[in-house]
Amino acid sequence: MEIERKFTVKKLPANLEQYPHYEIEQAYLNIDPVIRIRRQDDDYYLTYKGRGMMAREESNLPLNRIAYYHLRDKADGNIISKTRYLIPIEHPGFKEGYPVPPDDYTLTLELDIFHPPLDPLIIAEVEFGSREAAVAFQPPEWLDEDVTYRQEYHNSYLASTRRKL
Repeated sequence: MEIERKFTVKKLPANLEQYPHYEIEQAYLNIDPVIRIRRQDDDYYLTYKGRGMMAREESNLPLNRIAYYHLRDKADGNIISKTRYLIPIEHPGFKEGYPVPPDDYTLTLELDIFHPPLDPLIIAEVEFGSREAAVAFQPPEWLDEDVTYRQEYHNSYLASTRRKL
């Protein structure tokens, strides 16, 4: 089960290059259900995603390079490319009433900086272990609008349009 929230970004963190990052390319073979292929640096995956916005079933299967490019030729719409930075959120904030996590608790924020034709779009995603944690999460100040429930910020939608946000 994938449980995540998505945000737009007010301001990029300082020293962005200090964080681990990947070059990602992904394409969609179907959007209902979502069937996606992804190249993450030199790793390749086929992903199935069920319905949902914040929480949905997700299954990943490994692909090899040849299978990835064979399927890529069959993709619909835009092929999305982006750089993904993995930024730790140490001592993340949660709404009052949510159990206080241990002192060493850290979440990982995935910051996606999209390449043409979707630039200058930047989206941040945070994954959670439960729906309760996702709802209670208080994002850092440098994040902006919560767009979790806005279809136009989901990659499957972005692959099907040339519209910029």
